[in-house]
Amino acid sequence: MATTKKGTPNTTAFYVQAVISFAVSLGAVGLGLVYLPVDGWVRAFLALGLLFTVTSAFTLAKCIRDRQEEGYLVNRVDQARLEKLLAQHDPFKVDAV
Repeated sequence: MATTKKGTPNTTAFYVQAVISFAVSLGAVGLGLVYLPVDGWVRAFLALGLLFTVTSAFTLAKCIRDRQEEGYLVNRVDQARLEKLLAQHDPFKVDAV
């Protein structure tokens, strides 16, 4: 039976780079909000917008990952059915008429 790979997993370096880039971008926008020369209510409104954007990005990433894993599971089931049919098939068997 053939084994299939789920895909190449993310390397540690890629994971660290993604975490660092997220932290730097969030920190930069946060500092921009702190030093923005506007009233407090405008700053608070922009901070809430930033918070909503971040939570929406996490939710979108989770939905995309869940859909990808669901598709992977369906493909695995289909592949298992095909492998079972191929294992049971004997091309040299002659059917009696």
